[in-house]
Amino acid sequence: MTVRVTGKVVTPAGVIRQGCVEINGERITAVAEYPSVRDGYWILPGFVDMHTHGGGGHTFTTGDADQARAAAGFHLRHGTTTLLASLVSSPFELMRAATTAYRPLVTEGVLAGIHFEGPYLAAARCGAQNPAYLRDPSTDELTELLGLGHGTIRMVTLAPERDGATAAIKLLAAHGVVSAIGHTDATYEQTQAAIAAGASVATHLFNGMRPVHHREPGPVVALLEAPSVVCELVADGVHLHDGMLGYVTTTAGVDRSALITDAMAAAGMPDGEYELGGQTVTVTTGVARLANDGAIAGSTLTMDAALRHAVATGIAVAEAARMVSTTPARAIGLGDRVGALAPGLRADLVVLDDDLNVVRVMRAGSWLDQ
Repeated sequence: MTVRVTGKVVTPAGVIRQGCVEINGERITAVAEYPSVRDGYWILPGFVDMHTHGGGGHTFTTGDADQARAAAGFHLRHGTTTLLASLVSSPFELMRAATTAYRPLVTEGVLAGIHFEGPYLAAARCGAQNPAYLRDPSTDELTELLGLGHGTIRMVTLAPERDGATAAIKLLAAHGVVSAIGHTDATYEQTQAAIAAGASVATHLFNGMRPVHHREPGPVVALLEAPSVVCELVADGVHLHDGMLGYVTTTAGVDRSALITDAMAAAGMPDGEYELGGQTVTVTTGVARLANDGAIAGSTLTMDAALRHAVATGIAVAEAARMVSTTPARAIGLGDRVGALAPGLRADLVVLDDDLNVVRVMRAGSWLDQ
């Protein structure tokens, strides 16, 4: 049975103002002009969040499968049809347990994989990461986790200046796992070396990184100038000044700029106290900070809100759509399955009103009950 969804269709080539997406089963079969339809709602590809720690009062960081399922369901209602479950720096035992617990959810399609943000990070730039768990990259640990996961692990964030980082990046690359550079005090040259070894993502660019200096450009400049690197950006007006969001989008281009939420359990929840990686987080007016030192502790963002914020800064809807869907899908190796409205890809789409609020969500050809 063919299903047709009509309106302003955002495709990789641009916007079809009077368009139609045809779906049969779980796949898109055609995207075309449909002159008889009115200029209706926006139709965008389902959002792809490559970096989120939880939402709706639920977390990915404890390795609990029920929590993970509920957090994924929360973000799905906000248009995120593909996401990685991001953990924070943890003991190896928790990393093992999470890999085992989330593997069935990846097989089922609830999650697209695991993202380990840490524990191989720099203490000087740890931000809201728990310093008690930071350590040098271990190929022994990673080899064991890769064996347990059987493809469950999709991305690992590490600091390239730590001993063993290059070997870890090469090991991950050999297993098709993305290495991301983040929470780092690396020099420009150390960052370049990590990129040459295979690192291809910048974890929330600028945040948790040595700042740019004219005599030591540091990681930011090395990451921005590398054509193989996709730069994550938290578009909430807190992590980044809007001028910096526009600068990166212009400098790196939308095909190298991926919006993420970096959301924690407090996303979609009231202000109050929460927990992240064994540390207390206080959320005030929607901004999450560590209770002990005020460091930004993830966000309360959803991908639809990130899209709206980006558009409000002057980024065109079609370009923002690439930043929330197409670019992150390609960055984590899923661009041949999801992330665009194109024939043959999974039928994931988000219907938005003219204010870019979510009206309806489809995943794998089935409408979500709102």
